[in-house]
Amino acid sequence: MNTIFIRFLLSVFITGTFTIYKSNAQTQSKPNIILILVDDMGYSDLGNYGSEIKTPNLDKLASEGLRLREFYNNSICAPTRASLLTGQYQHKAGVGFFDVNLGLPAYQGYLNKESLTLGEVFRSGGYSTLLSGKWHVGSEDQSQWPNQRGFDKFYGILKGASNYFDTKPLPFGKTPYPVKLIRNNEELHPKDDSYYFTDEIGNNAVTFLDEQNKENKPFFLYLAFTAPHWPLQAKPVDIAKYRGKFDEGWDVLREKRIQKLKASGILPADQTISARDPEVPEWSKLTYDEKQFWKAKMEVYAAMVDNMDQNVGKVLDKLKALKKDKNTLIIFISDNGAQGGFNTYNPLGRNLVRNDGPVGTSGSFDYQEQNWAYLSNTPLLQYKNNMHEGGFSSPFIAWFPSKIKAGRIDKGTGHIIDLAPTFYELAGIEYPKEYNGVTTNALAGKSLLPVLFNNVSQVDRGAPLFWERAGNRAVRDGKWKLVSIYPSYEWELYNLETDRGETTNVAQQNPGIVNQLSAAYFDWAEKTGVVEYSKFKLKPETMPGGAPLKK
Repeated sequence: MNTIFIRFLLSVFITGTFTIYKSNAQTQSKPNIILILVDDMGYSDLGNYGSEIKTPNLDKLASEGLRLREFYNNSICAPTRASLLTGQYQHKAGVGFFDVNLGLPAYQGYLNKESLTLGEVFRSGGYSTLLSGKWHVGSEDQSQWPNQRGFDKFYGILKGASNYFDTKPLPFGKTPYPVKLIRNNEELHPKDDSYYFTDEIGNNAVTFLDEQNKENKPFFLYLAFTAPHWPLQAKPVDIAKYRGKFDEGWDVLREKRIQKLKASGILPADQTISARDPEVPEWSKLTYDEKQFWKAKMEVYAAMVDNMDQNVGKVLDKLKALKKDKNTLIIFISDNGAQGGFNTYNPLGRNLVRNDGPVGTSGSFDYQEQNWAYLSNTPLLQYKNNMHEGGFSSPFIAWFPSKIKAGRIDKGTGHIIDLAPTFYELAGIEYPKEYNGVTTNALAGKSLLPVLFNNVSQVDRGAPLFWERAGNRAVRDGKWKLVSIYPSYEWELYNLETDRGETTNVAQQNPGIVNQLSAAYFDWAEKTGVVEYSKFKLKPETMPGGAPLKK
């Protein structure tokens, strides 16, 4: 072999090795992304949003990162997850009502192929894709499951709720609510009382991160906790921390939260507070036994939030141990406001209060109810499944060391449809116009990167935000909020610049604004596939689980 040829081979080897190294280095330099979603948690239930509940890990992320005053979801579980996972309005993604099939493409109850999931897009962009927790956007056919929709690893439940200590069907309605616990397409059958589900969501996320560390690529982790969604169940050690912490009742604690929100700057001094809910009794007028009953509920609810925070801490510790904490964006949000309604008004024959043991145990199927949800959604109006601010406003925390200025609080006015374009821009992934031969739906939201990294106060949207769910409708455009609650067709108008508590309906004083925003709503509804809710003629048993109707 002559010298010239040897030099040629050496040159090819060195160049090829350098190219591979360079390619790997570029891949590794891409940021990791963790999206944390909690279930049915109110706007002010975190310590850093004014709560008395201990959430030190999320408080740390907040103090070292950014919190937004205004961030919106879709007011209820499955539609929120549909938008979150696809960057589409939920009707466009196929989950216009819930995870039930109402016979129309926009209401088929599972994600359509035109709406790509975060898993599918991230995986096509060279990322590992991991999901631990709740899916809730398709369960009837395995083609709808997480592993089939882009996630390399999945552990969790396919539908909307489960017992926290076992997989027995939940006693909900006339037919028990089935629970499937899945890991990577295999159904698991753990022994009763052998685990606590929130811990298992955290543990599996940590395991996935360890396994992914062997791969030479960045990761996207979707950490979808079910806590603190009903049933109210928690570990005794966590409940014990909150004995006596809610003895003052919802009235006093709500005022304390308001003061904390103002002191932190999350609630501007000139903003209104929602009026007192007339359906919530005054704490001081309850009997001793009634107070004991209600205190026990909130002690368990707080324990569930506390334990969720502990499991966030597990993930943060693993991230640091793997030396990936400096190159990871973490976003934290809730899927809707705290759940209103009362068990005493039960038109569907639901049995959320069948208790085979004290509240908090695996035999208890109670939930927070409106009295405490009133505290959780402080200082906002209304509850889950409603288009007033308490129904679809979420706490929002973003953390990325050296990228996000520590301790920031800004307005934001972000929406869950904004997360997908934010993530893809950060990861340098181009959203496919075609995927597996299917033309995809264009992304509906705007990137939040200017807000996260460039200290911009709020999203430069250029168009209103819209909502529709079960006949409830809303439009947000700048300072204006237009809303109507089913079955009423009367529009309410609020100036959220000063009246986020929605205390003063100014629709009559501003007919031009009402006409403009309502026309924009109906145009959006037609383009998005929204169908007038009354046309479905739904029977009570088709209503989604988890939200007892109000009077």
